[in-house]
Amino acid sequence: MESFKKYLAEFIGTFVLVFVACGVAAVTKCSVPNTSYVATSLAFGLVIVAMAYSIGNISGCHINPAVSIAMLVSGKMDLKDFAGYIVAQFLGAIAGAAALMGIIGKDTGLGTNGLYEGDAGLSFVIEIILTFIFVIAILGVTSKKENGSVAGIVIGLALVLVHLIGIPFTGTSVNPARSLGPAIFVGGDALADIWVFVLAPLVGGILAAIVYKFLDTSKENSKKK
Repeated sequence: MESFKKYLAEFIGTFVLVFVACGVAAVTKCSVPNTSYVATSLAFGLVIVAMAYSIGNISGCHINPAVSIAMLVSGKMDLKDFAGYIVAQFLGAIAGAAALMGIIGKDTGLGTNGLYEGDAGLSFVIEIILTFIFVIAILGVTSKKENGSVAGIVIGLALVLVHLIGIPFTGTSVNPARSLGPAIFVGGDALADIWVFVLAPLVGGILAAIVYKFLDTSKENSKKK
């Protein structure tokens, strides 16, 4: 039952992320570009802050397969929970996109991602870098219990940061579930190119976990003591 509650929390969190943040991206795309970029970046970040302080104590508020795979590589979650989280996140994203489409229609784009200058390779690299930055920030701020009270804010701001730089390039994914949900309903290029926005964030998350594990000296210091 406890595991089910965690998976349900991840479903709800990812639903909210897609419905609200992708919704903002969809409805503001025809306005002044800079205003739209900032609004969308803030929407993604603020959703993370809200969810971190509402479901964080239940599931850790990953609501992102890239974060979950980083936690798996870091040894902070087992394979069973990882699988449960991934399924819940993708289902939540699909449900969020479906609800959003029911209100504003798929012609809005539903906040889907796109290749930068039509280049899949370049877009892949961009998404790896953006996800690496986001996930290593998460690993760092959650590594100490005393950061618990501010972790949600730091993570939310980190997501705002990568969106501010990434939106002009790929629309910023850094989250396979967030990308797949809208792409399923929009179809076309969004679905054809979805492999970039699923695989690249996972690679970025794994790399962040490996690098942070190498950089983290806390375990070495505890052994010396």
